[in-house]
Amino acid sequence: MSSQVVIVGGGVIGSSIAYFLRLADPTVSVTVFERDPSYAKSSSALSAASIRQQFSTPLSIQMSLYGIEFLRTIGERLDVDGSRPSIDLHEGGYLFLATPAGEATLRENHALQQSLGANIDLLSPDGLKAKFPWLNVGDLAAGAYGVSGEGWFDGYGLVQALRKKAQALGARYVAADVAGIGRDGRTVTHVETRDGERYACDQLVNAAGAWARKLATMMGIDIPVYARRRSIFNVSSPARLTNSPLLIDPSGVYFRPEGRTYITGTSPCADNDPDDLPLDEVDHAIFDEIIWPTLAHRVPEFEALRVENCWSGYYEYNVFDHNAIIGHHPDIENCVFANGFSGHGLQQGPATGRGVSELILHGRYTTLDLSSLSWQRVLEKRPIVEKNVV
Repeated sequence: MSSQVVIVGGGVIGSSIAYFLRLADPTVSVTVFERDPSYAKSSSALSAASIRQQFSTPLSIQMSLYGIEFLRTIGERLDVDGSRPSIDLHEGGYLFLATPAGEATLRENHALQQSLGANIDLLSPDGLKAKFPWLNVGDLAAGAYGVSGEGWFDGYGLVQALRKKAQALGARYVAADVAGIGRDGRTVTHVETRDGERYACDQLVNAAGAWARKLATMMGIDIPVYARRRSIFNVSSPARLTNSPLLIDPSGVYFRPEGRTYITGTSPCADNDPDDLPLDEVDHAIFDEIIWPTLAHRVPEFEALRVENCWSGYYEYNVFDHNAIIGHHPDIENCVFANGFSGHGLQQGPATGRGVSELILHGRYTTLDLSSLSWQRVLEKRPIVEKNVV
């Protein structure tokens, strides 16, 4: 067990780890370094903030099943002195659509999800049209709809609730940018902030999100995680879509309701997705050339759309296999990495926080085994194949 734990990154991942550590063992000293305490550029605050079980690997499904259980009970779990946080969780469901080319994969994924307890319905084109009469199903073969346990929430509210509860449990938050890390052989000894302050640690956690690679480099570790910009558009339309879920078109374009408007976006092509693009810029071309035409095809009433607002946030993108890297690197015995969630960090944050706290306190996972997400698969070049990358 480690008595002094330093966590670099105070977003949902870092704050979840801090919360679970102090909840499990109040004798452990936990210090969290967050370079942006306003969270203005935090992925936790800038994302589309959603949760699903519609993955194609058992562990991702299990992590999100725990995630929805955590989010449903957040008021009780993260209560501070009688003040219960609310994250406006809306279980509106995901709707994954498939053309004939993708039908077999959709059915295979659905069978796995059902076997693990996810509440997902498989719908024919006629079933889709009956449930969502505004939907163009002409080119579709099937759809998978999350009846419960899937939806969206306030990401900024979640990170604030985790942070406040972690602080109430005794975690210390320091507004500082880590500029250096001291090593003695295979052991991290301390972190150094930009203003020259040194903080000793028995265990270090890299939860730096989009800045994880920079932190890993300070330790001499090459992690395949890069900051990839994703633009999100808030649009209005005369369309009134009853029972609108978070819809994933076969093209990868998504949208979901946000009050009386809609949030939409998509990932750029792999050959046009450079690292570290500035967050103060938005990819308007991707909306005009890809998103709008796709939405107008899938929902004819969306022909009339107007962009009301738009912004960009970072994915901490694991270019190796789009899945998180969680655990110790063999070259450093006292640093736990929790990086590369590739857009799934908010929903997998609770399971990650619980798992990393177990790894630090007990040297092993005692609830859900996250070992398949370890560094070993990366170093041995054995990627996890996730078919539902969004």
